[in-house]
Amino acid sequence: MKYISIGGLKVSRIGLGAMSMAGYYNVGQGSEAESIRTIHRALDLGVTHVDTAEIYGPYVNEELVGRAIKGHRDQVVLATKFGLVSHAGGGTGVLDSTPANIRTAVEGSLKRLGTDYIDLYYQHRVDPKTPIEDTVGALGRLVAEGKVRHIGLSEAGPVTIRRAHAVHPVAALQTEYSLWTRDPEAELLPLLRELGIGFVPYSPLGHGFLTGEIHSPDQLADNDWRKTNPRFTGENFRRNLRIVHEVTAVAAEVGATPAQIALAWLLAQGDDVAPIPGTKRVARVEENTAADGVRLSAGQIERLNNLTPAAGERHEEQVMAAIDH
Repeated sequence: MKYISIGGLKVSRIGLGAMSMAGYYNVGQGSEAESIRTIHRALDLGVTHVDTAEIYGPYVNEELVGRAIKGHRDQVVLATKFGLVSHAGGGTGVLDSTPANIRTAVEGSLKRLGTDYIDLYYQHRVDPKTPIEDTVGALGRLVAEGKVRHIGLSEAGPVTIRRAHAVHPVAALQTEYSLWTRDPEAELLPLLRELGIGFVPYSPLGHGFLTGEIHSPDQLADNDWRKTNPRFTGENFRRNLRIVHEVTAVAAEVGATPAQIALAWLLAQGDDVAPIPGTKRVARVEENTAADGVRLSAGQIERLNNLTPAAGERHEEQVMAAIDH
């Protein structure tokens, strides 16, 4: 496994997103024991970057990650997020990045994760009610206290990123980026490189679509949130299969899986890009991490670059409303 620097933080080029370990994707059978084995196997394979959030569950995902990394803390670059739980009475799903809420959130995350510091602490979504300067100022104080090593933003827009970075260095931006979500290429990636901020793409496999294993929406459980995602429904689903067909064709040429091709394409975008594919299965983490050894030719990268953009918004309207502020 290769390692890179994102905003001064050394991480494995491929990380591990833990969100699915809290039941956000309900495909097949999973268990807490398998999830913990998956984290341990990732560490064995050289993965250092593990990503979670207080909202996942809520809370139970951080607790699971905490149990998994017990005795392995020095091997892990631990990332978690705040801001989608209001601890002053608003509850889960309520944006709150006030300094007081951050203080409550970080103490809870530290306890659940079983650690006295967080390597990378993200604002999960921008809170329009709280000036970003106030939020980042509070995070800077946590850095000064040693409870947080680096700070990050998730799904923030260019203006917010500049304002935040002027208050305290931002190490990383986490935003969706993959062969079917190319939006960051226009403004975000150039800005991040100008400011020296690393990029952490989440959902680098298009919520599982780019694995080539989802051929019909009927394969998704009724309580799987993708069931109502615009890209997984109706005519959009059928159109988006064309992207998978091309990825699968390149995979056949290289002798790799479609998921490995999707990840290899992301890695080819630069040495400041550190995707965090999510899984709760040992076999899948082995497949994903092996993508670090896949080499695409210039012609293959060009073919993938020229794929037709995915049909449909990447999230439902209410979710999109909280993105890119």
